[in-house]
Amino acid sequence: MSTVAASLLLSSLLPLSPVSMASAKGAPQSNQFWWPDQLDLSPLRHDAGSNPLGADFDYAKEFKTLDLKAVKKDINDLLTTSQEWWPADYGNYGPFFIRMAWHGAGTYRMGDGRGGADGGQQRFEPLNSWPDNASLDKARRLLWPVKKKYGCKISWGDLMVLTGNVALENMGVKTYGFAGGRADDWQPDLVYWGPETKWLADKRYSGDRKLDNPLAAVQMGLIYVNPEGPNGNPDPMAAAKDIRDTFGRMAMNDEETVALIAGGHTF
Repeated sequence: MSTVAASLLLSSLLPLSPVSMASAKGAPQSNQFWWPDQLDLSPLRHDAGSNPLGADFDYAKEFKTLDLKAVKKDINDLLTTSQEWWPADYGNYGPFFIRMAWHGAGTYRMGDGRGGADGGQQRFEPLNSWPDNASLDKARRLLWPVKKKYGCKISWGDLMVLTGNVALENMGVKTYGFAGGRADDWQPDLVYWGPETKWLADKRYSGDRKLDNPLAAVQMGLIYVNPEGPNGNPDPMAAAKDIRDTFGRMAMNDEETVALIAGGHTF
């Protein structure tokens, strides 16, 4: 086979080869990039898919043995048990826990299905250090007594979402209920969160503010939009465009977006 023929054959096969979204849009930044002095513990893991609960651990089976009413009661009691080291605003941690739950779920994007509450990734870098997630480590610390009590019967991913539900119910909101099944991850997921190399930068836009796919958030380190407006510019029309684009990429329509923004900021 000639060199030209071989090249043509190879070219014809390339579109069929799997190409990751990250490589198509730029490689995701590793945690070592953001924290160069961080100790790399990955060599200690024999298998990327391993977890400390063992290969035979079945989370769905464990979850079925959980007394969900008891867990909800413990969370409900926790809401109004203010701690000296991080006092509850107005005697109730409800709004704080709702923010934690939403910021866990709110990283989801339709473009590639990445993000979301599954896996409990909020526990790991870079999400746990995003500017938008400031102080949520305290929310998870407040939940530790509940997690410790029920152990592997409820994952961090499920516990954070359930806590948000209980907080809403505690304040009189009727929820649709709760569905468990979010098995925990045990290491940070390598996700393309954007091309930026600085927190809160927004090099993800091109042309007439066209947001790069598969991204949804407007800036590196934010869950969704800049509350001060695009790049801090308090222009309501420009902000509305960003809001519709970002939340649309998170699988939310206008009505759901209004309910989230208006309802989520009434505390």
